[in-house]
Amino acid sequence: FRAGDLVEGRVLGIGRSAVYLDLGPQGTGIIYGREFLEERDALRDVKPGTTIVAKIVELENEDGYIELSLKEAGKELTWDRLKEMKEKEEVFPAKIIGANKGGLLADLHGTQAFLPVSQLAQEHYPRVEDGDPSKILRALQAFIGQELELQVFDLSPQEGKVILSERSGERTRLKEQLARFAVGDVVEGEITGVVDFGAFIRFPADGPMEEQVEGLIHISEIDWQIIEDPAQILKAGDRVKAKIVDLSRGRASLSLKALKEDPWKEIEK
Repeated sequence: FRAGDLVEGRVLGIGRSAVYLDLGPQGTGIIYGREFLEERDALRDVKPGTTIVAKIVELENEDGYIELSLKEAGKELTWDRLKEMKEKEEVFPAKIIGANKGGLLADLHGTQAFLPVSQLAQEHYPRVEDGDPSKILRALQAFIGQELELQVFDLSPQEGKVILSERSGERTRLKEQLARFAVGDVVEGEITGVVDFGAFIRFPADGPMEEQVEGLIHISEIDWQIIEDPAQILKAGDRVKAKIVDLSRGRASLSLKALKEDPWKEIEK
């Protein structure tokens, strides 16, 4: 045994402020003091003979026991489970418990996790035309209390950070739809939202009419002239033709200006 190891032990007895564990030939473990008080709710239903997992805090205290922590073991097991979920790309429901201007907060096995706006599914992206942060926050707050289907996108046990994504499952479906297109294809679709960095366009995929693909027309691809506010050029509901200019990273990037005459071609004349 070393300090920091996770160990499994059988409960020998329960005192008023301590739990004793049989750790086999290594000795007897104890959860007591602050460790007992912080986890007393979890220990309330523990009975002699129950097997529990704890983390070694000290190999031998002044009474000769191996000092254990249930809370630290719980944290480590949670991080192990989160790592497994990330490796398996597991999709799971998570309840949204809060929001800020950067995204949403979710509770994941007792650990607070963050879902950035950039990792929201396209249908849930807050399309605030003027990019007003307070309006974005209000749009995000509407998700509090809801459950979303998410995946672990990134995590750092050292920093206590868990980043979630709602787009992982969406990417698989979108990748299949985008396989029907090629860079250079011209499509016709409807503008579904205008934001400060461009406009979203939804256009039909080959196949069932109800199957739609959504892509982004970046602000730099709206026109040859400099655009400061996309909302001055486009609005939701507009029908436009656009050229697919990129299909990498599981998303479609389109251009309006690619279908217009390049004003620089005749600049010498």
